[in-house]
Amino acid sequence: MRLLVRFIYCSEDLLLSALASCHMMSYLYVCEQNNIEVLSYTDTAEAILNVEPSGSGHFSKVTLKPVVTIKDALQAELAKTLHNKANSLCFIANSCNFPITHQTQILIK
Repeated sequence: MRLLVRFIYCSEDLLLSALASCHMMSYLYVCEQNNIEVLSYTDTAEAILNVEPSGSGHFSKVTLKPVVTIKDALQAELAKTLHNKANSLCFIANSCNFPITHQTQILIK
């Protein structure tokens, strides 16, 4: 049997992706609860990893950088503040022992 592997993901990438995905789903939920129409959502998450001389290590910080496009300019400030609520609802974020910050950009279309 031949197995073709095109992408190899490390566990650190998968944790970062899980955090970004969980935050997005929580954010879309709270936007729906507040009648904010989200037209698009992208994120370029970053992490700082501390590697010990032994080869072991840990995350010391994650920064999510969501760019959210909404329809109504009057809801921009609320849309921005809802990222804090989304973070508090995210199971994965609540399971982490390192800070998770947000550098949010809200666009209007």
